Amino acid sequence: MRYLLLSLIALTFFNCREKPKEEKVVEQKRIVVKEVDTMVEPVKKLKSFEGLADTTFVRLADFSDDFAYDMRYATENNFLKAKVYDCAECYTRVKTARALIEANKDFLEKGVKIKFFDCYRPNSVQYKMWEIVPNPQYVANPVKGSIHNKGGAVDITLVDLEGNELNMGTDFDFFGKRAYHDNLDLPQEILDNRKLLKETMEKHGFWSIRTEWWHYNLSAASNDKVANFKWDCKE
Repeated sequence: MRYLLLSLIALTFFNCREKPKEEKVVEQKRIVVKEVDTMVEPVKKLKSFEGLADTTFVRLADFSDDFAYDMRYATENNFLKAKVYDCAECYTRVKTARALIEANKDFLEKGVKIKFFDCYRPNSVQYKMWEIVPNPQYVANPVKGSIHNKGGAVDITLVDLEGNELNMGTDFDFFGKRAYHDNLDLPQEILDNRKLLKETMEKHGFWSIRTEWWHYNLSAASNDKVANFKWDCKE
């Protein structure tokens, strides 16, 4: 009897004991946060003319990013049908660069800008050009040199802000009467575009050549020495 009573007590104890709570397994979802590329291309820092002599040669693109370029003599797309520059760069003397930047400000106000075909030309390249086309009507004699060799001449046209060239009537380095400034037997659009180019450049100290609508010389550079400075090619 005693053993029966003990058994009943033990059974009651175990039945009344609090049952353990069921362990809940919570599936933890891994949240992957996509990293956003916050890198921004650094803004190009333009150089200043401060402290530079007027006759110093400079790379124009280092002082303004408002120009367009199609440096033809670094390609075979020119009247020589030969590449005579190792790489495409536009260098001028400081005084030429200053005048070009000021002229371009005026053009930008009218919704256009300068596009370069040629700038400073080393005298050694002038000799190369003379060997290919020894005709002073088209190429300046390298012994005397041209204002291109002095860093004071540029060959240019105008493009709109989307890069489309204005109609000037001929391509660059077209040698014929259609390229002459005094040829007025042309559509009015062409005459107006050439007038805009010529009058604005003259306002900033440049003068033109009668037979080439694209060629402009800085008056202040006419007495500078012929140079043979060569620029480094950047990859």
